[in-house]
Amino acid sequence: MKTRSRSTQESSAHKSLSHISHSNSKPKKKNKKQAQHKSPLKVKVKDDPHKPKKPPTAFFFYLEDFRKTFQQENPTVKSMRQIGKACGDKWKTLSFEEKVAYYDIATEKRAKFERAMAEYVKRKENGELSDESEDEL
Repeated sequence: MKTRSRSTQESSAHKSLSHISHSNSKPKKKNKKQAQHKSPLKVKVKDDPHKPKKPPTAFFFYLEDFRKTFQQENPTVKSMRQIGKACGDKWKTLSFEEKVAYYDIATEKRAKFERAMAEYVKRKENGELSDESEDEL
């Protein structure tokens, strides 16, 4: 295979155009180690003990009931993973009418949480938070 040698005109044209291709190239990525050192450390914010906790969902209320009956029927099963998997499978097969009771409980708890959260925000803005225990959900 024969290679063609460039004429002086072609080589000078190539040299003059070579800088153009480099100017359009993407900027180099920084090394991962360099990027890690420059990022600021995250400071964990302490949780406020007075802040109301979010209420459980309808599924978790169902899980409480299911766990009791499942453990009575299957005393050898101790793993929460197996109980949770069985509960999830059963929850998927329930009709909406069967789930309504759990949705109602969850809705009530959610309403209580929202009232407690509004009270918390109001007290926090006024600076009235004290060490007294809040009403439980």
